[in-house]
Amino acid sequence: MKTDEYSPLVLAYIGDAVYELYVRKNLVCGHNMPVDKLHKSATKLVNAGAQSESFKRIESMLTEKELSIYKRGRNTKSAVPKNAEMSQYRCATGLEALIGYIYLNGDFDRLDEIMSLILEK
Repeated sequence: MKTDEYSPLVLAYIGDAVYELYVRKNLVCGHNMPVDKLHKSATKLVNAGAQSESFKRIESMLTEKELSIYKRGRNTKSAVPKNAEMSQYRCATGLEALIGYIYLNGDFDRLDEIMSLILEK
């Protein structure tokens, strides 16, 4: 199956896992702390609000194709958790779809570039 043929929610599903793995790796490599503190730090970065803000940092550097994938994910209808604002959740879903798309295409240099900008302090 070609990457373009996956539904945006499938791309977001894999993108969510990849995004969280990058966050966890970044936290572990940068800090030696107990697991519960690592988890609390990770949850501050892996949520709709934080991911929505992260997208704003990378939006201007995206290609037309990447922006198209983001918009497909953002515009897909899905249930919004009670603890998230709809606009932030949709933006986060778009970002996760983009990350999933890049990952499934095997463009790990591009994935590293985008995630480095997202995780930059």
